[in-house]
Amino acid sequence: MPNSSSIRRYCAILLPFLSSDRLKRLPRAPFFRSSAEPLLIVEKVKGALRIVAPDPEALKLGLGTDLSLAEARARIANLLVADHDPVADEALIERIADWCDRYTPLVARYGPNGLILDITGAAHLFRGEAALLADVMARLATFGLSAYGVIAGTPDTARALVRIGRTMIVEPGREAEAVRPLSVTALDLDEARTLALTRAGLKTIGDLVERPRAPLAARFGADCVDRLERLIGRAEHPVSPRRLVPAVLAERIFFEPIAHADDMNASLRALAADIAALLQTRGEGGRAFEASFYRVDGLVRRISVATARPNRDPVAIARLFHEKLDALSDPLEAGFGFDLIRLGAFRTEPFLEAQSSLDGHALDDDAVSDLVDRLGARFGVERVLRFVPEDTHIPERRARAVPALSLDDPSCPGWDEGFLSGEPPQRPLSLFNPPEPVEALAGVPDGPPLSFRWRRVLHQVARAEGPERIAPEWWRANDDTRERDYYRVEDREGRRFWLFREGLYQEQQPGPRWYLHGLFA
Repeated sequence: MPNSSSIRRYCAILLPFLSSDRLKRLPRAPFFRSSAEPLLIVEKVKGALRIVAPDPEALKLGLGTDLSLAEARARIANLLVADHDPVADEALIERIADWCDRYTPLVARYGPNGLILDITGAAHLFRGEAALLADVMARLATFGLSAYGVIAGTPDTARALVRIGRTMIVEPGREAEAVRPLSVTALDLDEARTLALTRAGLKTIGDLVERPRAPLAARFGADCVDRLERLIGRAEHPVSPRRLVPAVLAERIFFEPIAHADDMNASLRALAADIAALLQTRGEGGRAFEASFYRVDGLVRRISVATARPNRDPVAIARLFHEKLDALSDPLEAGFGFDLIRLGAFRTEPFLEAQSSLDGHALDDDAVSDLVDRLGARFGVERVLRFVPEDTHIPERRARAVPALSLDDPSCPGWDEGFLSGEPPQRPLSLFNPPEPVEALAGVPDGPPLSFRWRRVLHQVARAEGPERIAPEWWRANDDTRERDYYRVEDREGRRFWLFREGLYQEQQPGPRWYLHGLFA
């Protein structure tokens, strides 16, 4: 007999009156909550206002989505009318989907006002499926939202039942029995095939269950059979979560909501210790962490931090979140309190214990990584940059600035060329962007400079080394750069410069010009 935790279970939630419920929840429109008059959400279609979302009172009076506003007003005199706002509806359903993360991290959307929760192995945390479903429905009702909920063994079964306004739990293995009375429209086929099924006398799912599959597939398509198998629980189509699922997860549920900053920091420290223990058992460290704060009014705030290298030190992880919370431009408002705080590691990598070297460089690397982590947490990961090499010989294109806490680590052969051999660097570490023009005097047309004037100061060249010729990259479109001859020069005061002459004298172009591209330390 299969383990109950391995049986797939899904919870479908439908909010049929999302638009009208959203308006009734608005504090600036209290008459919507108190008035008994029907509320109609309308939208202009082909020049006429048509009903797109009636509220329950309007439906009781027969005012459905097949009517125009003029027809509705001809039937009922006193009506409340509001414009359809799909953007606001989408924002609300996204907030509800975020809030549903408290039950499972596997939350998916379907349609404009439906959600699917993969609650496999999670129901026992809420004292069973019945208690979980009751909690979802009760909390949504507290938020002023009308909802239906169905728990079943496949997403298709749960969706089909919740669409007809049912709130129920389908026992494992009884999906076919539950959907037998449903119309064939539950298969979500196109209108032509649905009409063909009804004309063939196949009006309900029960009429199709016992039919041979081959004739059904030949006449109505293979996807018709596939949808039927999923609907009756004999096949399964997995859902695609709307958010990344964490590799490891820890949470704290509070029967008395917390609102004080010290309580939140203490909870984060405890969760960081739990995450560190889980990562240690996996032999991994975390690179990206996210803390989620669930308020009792349904609002969810998420705070993310990243690390430069795999980390499972609970003190360091908690300190990063403390830095992040202190630096938030939009402070974390507790409102009536948080009843759930969750911490997850969304990116993990193998963790290798570092052995301190005798020269102490390993300790220096750890200190730099810790500094980068803290700067990223306080100022944002996009503001702390590091340079990565590019596969090009053009000096100003050799390096590219990327976030220091980037989870990708691009590398390029030859990045340390000229720095690891013990020789002086061939190029300066910092360059002028763009190169600064100078007036130079050369002994011969293609020779090194004898002197040059930069920023109104004349420099007499004592030593020069070069040239290093760099040609333009011909494969780049619209690249108008010319050949460059670079020289490393030193003036009589011992200052070292990196100069180049752009262009050649024998070209049928304007004469070459000199530029200063960088300074050697």
